[in-house]
Amino acid sequence: MAGLLYLLVVLIAPYRLIYVPNALFVSGDAAATIARITMHETLFRIGLATDLVCGALMAFVALALYRLLGDVGRRHGIAMLLLGGALVPALYFFNVINDAAALLLAHGGNALAAFDPPQRAALAMLFLRLHGEAVGAAELLWGLWLFPLAMLVLRSGFLPRLFGYGLILNGLAYLIQSIAWAVLPGWRDMLSSMLGPLQFVEVLFMLWLLLLGARPGFRQAQAASVTPTRA
Repeated sequence: MAGLLYLLVVLIAPYRLIYVPNALFVSGDAAATIARITMHETLFRIGLATDLVCGALMAFVALALYRLLGDVGRRHGIAMLLLGGALVPALYFFNVINDAAALLLAHGGNALAAFDPPQRAALAMLFLRLHGEAVGAAELLWGLWLFPLAMLVLRSGFLPRLFGYGLILNGLAYLIQSIAWAVLPGWRDMLSSMLGPLQFVEVLFMLWLLLLGARPGFRQAQAASVTPTRA
């Protein structure tokens, strides 16, 4: 179940992060971008929906992983649940407001009559940019929640320890990118290219959970030799 929910996040999240900007946003042209959003509003609204769905799914991913690994270490399990199951979804839900604001500005209406079309387009682009900037901040949490998860994997005895070390590297990659977003924005693209491969550890871990970790008796057989700890 954890692997299946994780897979859904991996499949759905790129729609708003990658597809919508490539399909609808025109670099340096606010008016053209707003015109495309208005013309293809359904595509843009699906992006709002995918952010909401990903936020909800992340909460259930963390709950499923806590059910699987919580007995290995309560404190690490609670940290994973708080960071990955509460704070990460909260940022997804918060970021939807930026897209909703951009959509309201694109439509105009009586409440926005004081703004002329170019001003509305500029404000809409501001909110779209804020959505992208929030992703840079969210990468901090995307990385932090992987550390307690990695510790649980390392101590579990029924999941490959290699994934534990890989998840630590994956988390560090997200943290470095988020810090670069905050203080070294000129380095962000270069660091993303360099560190991007490390972020596939999550995908491999998800596939293991989905295809191998859920085999009947696998967890029980491997866990038999491990004494759970409450630490």
